[in-house]
Amino acid sequence: MSFDTLGLSEVVLKAVKDSGYENATDVQTLAIPAAIANKDLMVSARTGSGKTAAFILPALEKILAARGDDSKRREKGKIYGPKILVLAPTRELAMQVSKAAQTYGRFIPGLKVATVLGGMPYPLQIRQLTGPLDILIATPGRLIDHIQSGKCVLANVEMLVLDEADRMLDMGFIDDISMIASHTPAERQTVMFSATFAGHVGRLAQDLLKEPQRIEVANHTDTHENIEQRLHWADNPHHKDQLLESILALPEMEQAVVFTSTQRDADWLAERLAEIGHSVAPLHGAMPQGKRNRVLMGLRRGDVRVLVATDVAARGIDVPTISHVINYGLPMKAEDYVHRIGRTGRAGRQGLAITLGLRDDVSMIRRIQQFTTQTIPVQQIAGLEPKTQEPRIFPPRPAGSFDDRGPRGHFGGGRPGFGNKPFRREDGGRPFQGGGKPFGQDRGFAPRQDGFQPRQDERGFAPRDDRGFQPRDERSFASRQDDRGFQPRGDRPFNAGGKPAFGGKPGFGGGDRPAFGGERRGPAGPRKGGFGR
Repeated sequence: MSFDTLGLSEVVLKAVKDSGYENATDVQTLAIPAAIANKDLMVSARTGSGKTAAFILPALEKILAARGDDSKRREKGKIYGPKILVLAPTRELAMQVSKAAQTYGRFIPGLKVATVLGGMPYPLQIRQLTGPLDILIATPGRLIDHIQSGKCVLANVEMLVLDEADRMLDMGFIDDISMIASHTPAERQTVMFSATFAGHVGRLAQDLLKEPQRIEVANHTDTHENIEQRLHWADNPHHKDQLLESILALPEMEQAVVFTSTQRDADWLAERLAEIGHSVAPLHGAMPQGKRNRVLMGLRRGDVRVLVATDVAARGIDVPTISHVINYGLPMKAEDYVHRIGRTGRAGRQGLAITLGLRDDVSMIRRIQQFTTQTIPVQQIAGLEPKTQEPRIFPPRPAGSFDDRGPRGHFGGGRPGFGNKPFRREDGGRPFQGGGKPFGQDRGFAPRQDGFQPRQDERGFAPRDDRGFQPRDERSFASRQDDRGFQPRGDRPFNAGGKPAFGGKPGFGGGDRPAFGGERRGPAGPRKGGFGR
């Protein structure tokens, strides 16, 4: 649908068209008119679907509508706070949102956009927060610092946006988000963007949103039509390095993001690739924010051809010329795989996502395929074929075979069982436990049909005669007396309180050892008192 039909003002529409966009994406077509109508929204959209513009454009319309009453808010030196507050999980994503706000709002006179991020100098952020402020983009932790110090006021917020809300909650920001929302007016408009609204994300939406409109454009099971996925098996780490070097040497590769599992791997791999002649830079959360900004700027200018990054640092990277995403190290969570491959194939371009897998990665690759309900095609590079047999991964379960709790739910509903077959009770099968879990009917073997009878002993087994001892109830307890220096428990002496004497053993100084705290005779004579006296 054309942007002309979405109800945008002339100055916003001019900025959009000058940026090269004529038609809106699906999420923009559905979300922009609803947000302009001041409705609370719960939006699920895939990475790279244009969701940033889906909330920035309505936010700019809200600023324009309020400009007539803002003449009294133009006094410098005072803290008025923003009209639009956007919360993002990472600094890179917050900077991407800030760039979009400045791009689409460049024809709005006097538009002020501020960013409050961790790793940036406090004095600069405090100067940005003073005076009139239209849009504030922040990460939750640093924003709370400014709220508690009184440098940020949220009393004038008209629109609260939570971008990648599920990611923020995964990072432990749920209490921070609730605290920030409590400082905003109750009549504000709230817009949430999240890959899923199940579990704790859904509960947060119930707390923050009022009669929200649900917009679901895409989910993790949708096919990425413009992203080709491949899986290359490697025999060992050295073989994996050879595969990586071969892929990076392809002439059709414009720019690549190589994902590693740890920050240390990112630094090590970037250094090794630089030694063999690649224009490469690492990007991870341990780097100072200024250096991260310079790396991203070099990536956008084309100075950096290969970016070696971790999952958190790569959130929010929006560079259309990234043609390849390479999973050198697999993600910790299956849903991060979807965010990784979303770094390529942006702005209508074609992208290639390649996973380099070792035998130890089979379980994670299986979880990724089950999460996306898609099979990653296995391919080989001529001259670098694996010499060992490729691991076998079962095909992903079909969509709809999971219950409402998703692929990590417990037994019940439609969850498939062992061997990707649903558990079910059939004639002649074993009974189910109380929780609905079968005793292995469909686990790849048949129940025993050989007339097996349980043993007759009430404990489930019969005592064996060849163990060299008799059952306990037939043993003479008297045989244990005096052979190890103590009497049977029933014959131990008792002290005055009815409690058995300490240890029931002979004392060290001769005679029987007295009860705890009693009197003992030894070479030094009688001694009274308790322990330590």
